[in-house]
Amino acid sequence: MDFWQFVGSYWWLAFPIAGIVGGFARRWELGARSRHKRRLEILQAKAALKAATPPKQVASATEPKPITKPSPAQPQLERLFVAHDAVTARWLDYELDVAKLIAFPTISDGRQPLTAAFLRAKKHADRLRPASAKANLTDQELTDYANAVTDFEVAFDVAEREARRLKDSDFNDTERKRLATARQLLAVAVDEAATSAERQVAYKRVREELDGLIVVSDEAITILEKKVALELPAQARVSDAGGSPADPDAPPTW
Repeated sequence: MDFWQFVGSYWWLAFPIAGIVGGFARRWELGARSRHKRRLEILQAKAALKAATPPKQVASATEPKPITKPSPAQPQLERLFVAHDAVTARWLDYELDVAKLIAFPTISDGRQPLTAAFLRAKKHADRLRPASAKANLTDQELTDYANAVTDFEVAFDVAEREARRLKDSDFNDTERKRLATARQLLAVAVDEAATSAERQVAYKRVREELDGLIVVSDEAITILEKKVALELPAQARVSDAGGSPADPDAPPTW
């Protein structure tokens, strides 16, 4: 059977074949449109992303690099040192003066909560203090030291006000009498008009009255001993018996 006889006999097959071919053609066209649409969407998304991203700036070779850890200005550290030293000097004015310790005994008593808080603040500020005003500190280190100095100053102000308010009120009657006796004897111990023997006896009695009552630093004792050992005025050193100058004052003994 030749081709044309086959076509004449099976001409009706043309309709389903045409439908099948048409279906494949439509599917291909739809796929092509979909792929084209996706490409357009991708291109649009890339264009939008490029527009939203700022262009990278190229650093100029002549531009200085930013300082990540700037050094603190020297005047700022100097001001902190002055404030730190001022509070320390105010504290030493009590710590090294036995008369003031007797008048305001709680200023040196670490058992007092406010005094203990001040002593902790002092220790913290001393530990954070740089070696010099030219020290190279980070911003955080400078801030920590500045805060420590402020806390030190505030803590001392509070402790000082409390000590001046309390005076000897935290002591019992017997202890207050001992403090009063020590105060009177101290006046004799540093009185240039008193004899050497009188001053030395008074000095020893002061030590006895304060023993176990208030804490007196070694530095304060050294300063007091120097005051006690001062030479008497020339007219007071003339002996009653022969009118000759007395022997130089001996240093006080413990």
